[in-house]
Amino acid sequence: MTIPDPNLNYTNAALRIGDPDPFPERPAAEFLSIVAANHPVAGEYWRLVLDVHERAMNTRAGQFFHLLCPSPDGAEVWMRRPMSIYRVDREAGRLEFLYKSEGRGTRGMSLLEPGDEFNVTGPLGIGFGLEAEWRNIVVLGRGVGLATLAPLSQLAADNDVGITAILSARNPDVVMSEELFSGLGADVTTVLDTDGTSDVANVESILEDLIAAGRADAFFTCGSNRLLKLMQRLGRTHGIPGQVAMEQIMVCGFGACYVCVRTFEVDGQRILRRVCREGPVFNMQEAVGW
Repeated sequence: MTIPDPNLNYTNAALRIGDPDPFPERPAAEFLSIVAANHPVAGEYWRLVLDVHERAMNTRAGQFFHLLCPSPDGAEVWMRRPMSIYRVDREAGRLEFLYKSEGRGTRGMSLLEPGDEFNVTGPLGIGFGLEAEWRNIVVLGRGVGLATLAPLSQLAADNDVGITAILSARNPDVVMSEELFSGLGADVTTVLDTDGTSDVANVESILEDLIAAGRADAFFTCGSNRLLKLMQRLGRTHGIPGQVAMEQIMVCGFGACYVCVRTFEVDGQRILRRVCREGPVFNMQEAVGW
């Protein structure tokens, strides 16, 4: 049984490119996109590029889409897969996603070819925000979490905010988003497991230097519990606000099922919040962990 939600566009068919929009005031809709490209990048990751209806361009950094993945083996893939937006190319009318092909849904996605139709719903959730007084921010992410943080560089560039991006990965072959951050003027530092630079103590030293230089008005992170804890601690010590993009298994994607709840601590009380509805971006200091 489908539970109707006033924020979603339930019509008899998903919106195709060029279709008139019957509910332009609503924040999300179901779209039939067209695959423009789908290919491996950075070792084990894939980059999916979709041509979409113009309303799908109405999305913010940190929001996500719910993807109806094709089957990789003939058996039905029951649930959509939530995936954060990697890049919005408004001029071309395209959305981009970075993903790791490992489960049935993402393995099915890796089979998509240019010209295929792909059903997506969104944009969903609460994205990143910038305060007017922030002139320099620091983003720290690991693995596919870097894809979630990547659109933040565009948001910062559009608002004349300086950005330092610290990209953590197991080895150089799986570093993601370096060119995207650099191309938008970010100061990029890569830290790796293979040479020990991703050690928390070294990352802490990098962050402390940025704080001392006045280049850390706010922190942003995604993809690693240890990096989240590090930024939380430094944020409390130095009075630096922050935001974290959380990852979680979802079913409905719009708040009805409560499958994606996580624990947060607010004013000394432990509470549950839905990642899909109240997030996926949250106040960093209120997040308990992954």
